[in-house]
Amino acid sequence: MKQQQINQDFIHTLQSAIGLLDKQQYAQLRKDAIALGEFLENPAFRIAVFGPFNYGKSTLLNALLGEKTLPIDLIPTTGAAILVKYGQELSTKITLTNGQEIREPGTKILQDYAILSDARRMRDDVASVEVYCPHPFLKTGVEFLDLPGTNDQEAQDNLVRDRLLGADLIIQLLDGRKLMTLGERENLRDWLLDRGINTVVFVVNFLNLLEPEEQKEVSNRMRFVAESFRADLPDGVSNLYRVDALPALRAKLKGDVAAAQTSGLSMFESALQMIVTAQQEKNTVPLSRIEAIAHQICEVLKAKKSEALQSLATAQEKQQQKIAIQQKAEKLIKQGIEAALSDFQSWLYLPKLLDRYQNDLAKALETTKFDTWRTEQFQAEIGKYQTGIMEWVKKASEFFPINHPGEIDISFPEPPQVLLPAPPDSIKPSGQKSRSSLPTAIATGLGWLLGGPVGAAVAGGATYILTKSPSNSPKSNLSNEAYHAQLIQAYNHAAQDYLTRFSEQAFATLKDYEIKVGQMIVIQNPEPSKEMMMAQYEIEFLANLLARFQQNLANLK
Repeated sequence: MKQQQINQDFIHTLQSAIGLLDKQQYAQLRKDAIALGEFLENPAFRIAVFGPFNYGKSTLLNALLGEKTLPIDLIPTTGAAILVKYGQELSTKITLTNGQEIREPGTKILQDYAILSDARRMRDDVASVEVYCPHPFLKTGVEFLDLPGTNDQEAQDNLVRDRLLGADLIIQLLDGRKLMTLGERENLRDWLLDRGINTVVFVVNFLNLLEPEEQKEVSNRMRFVAESFRADLPDGVSNLYRVDALPALRAKLKGDVAAAQTSGLSMFESALQMIVTAQQEKNTVPLSRIEAIAHQICEVLKAKKSEALQSLATAQEKQQQKIAIQQKAEKLIKQGIEAALSDFQSWLYLPKLLDRYQNDLAKALETTKFDTWRTEQFQAEIGKYQTGIMEWVKKASEFFPINHPGEIDISFPEPPQVLLPAPPDSIKPSGQKSRSSLPTAIATGLGWLLGGPVGAAVAGGATYILTKSPSNSPKSNLSNEAYHAQLIQAYNHAAQDYLTRFSEQAFATLKDYEIKVGQMIVIQNPEPSKEMMMAQYEIEFLANLLARFQQNLANLK
């Protein structure tokens, strides 16, 4: 796989991870990741020069370029990251934060956009500053990055820290008169080592202002520090140089080769060319830097994965608790419905039903008050049992995702038919005896419907079939008392028949309803909750992203 494709794969993974980093909690890591992505996309070999204000960074770069390209003064002024690229003519491009571009020949415009304000602050409307210079070293694909001085303002320090990650080679300029201050040592650790930047070329300035013995002492002290920052340098190339920046610039401007050598510039230039050539031939990326940032990102992703796993476990536990509650509710509701149905079924048990209601129903038939008995007494009692069952069904429909099965439809048989015996001779339809001596059913107004051997009357919802003897048939010899007993027996038989039919129909209805409700009150296997699905998706995404990081890093090696 080509290096460019490998880099692109890693950049895509990096971009996916950046979106997961909280903008406040991981603000610096986001910046580092973005800078790393830009670094991998940049085909040029970028050399960044950094150090505290007034250490001569711009002077050193001007000496390397052979002209006063960058602004230098006794007062530190660089207030922007100035990128020096190859161009056929010296020119400057300023890009503002609103997207506007300003191009001018030369570098005079830098005085307006790349220096600090009177309050020693950078302009906040400048997005980038680029200088194009026709130097042969730049034509080989090299870029110089002149950074603002450190240890002055936090904004400048943050800018320098962010831009260092996007450089292929870092030159740290030191002042031989105050070598390795506390701030410089902290920057080496926090800005470089901790971020996997372990290749640095140290340039000591102002050694020409020290005595020979002091110069030797400074060199000895710096060799120990420099050894920790030469990981990717070719063998035989040092990463510690003395360059007297201002004398070197003057020598270059005058074309004084001997003075340039004495200043240390010539040796430093040769070393830079060797380092760049070696790195360009290797065509590799600084893996330690990538691993350092990737490790930090992976630690964040692992922490997020752990949080997602915990969220999933919590959601699963909540669902299991809900299932347990549903199971308990299912048991209680089923028991309640079964008990209510059982009570109704016990009430419908025919021997008990006959014992309770046969006599009352027979009397209602006898007195033609069947409808009143059914609605006010019989149906009212049935309604109590129906209400008890429906209360439990309502609870089930509220607790479980079921459609309400509807009310129990307890239907009633057709009104009873009472087969009355033929009256004895002593009872005449024409009313030969007084009405007070007639049987109750007759006296209460059943009446006769003649026209054949059977007469029928309907009263109180019941049908009474009255057997009437023809005029030429034998007369009944029954006494009035015996006839009255037969009437009572007929009403009892009709009541028994009606209650029997009602019991059979109601039992069948209850059985069907019990099956219907039982099929509905069943705990379904719950679908994963939205919370669970989100956690599972996040876990899978993070696991895939971590695996991609591992694969990308393996490809980069």
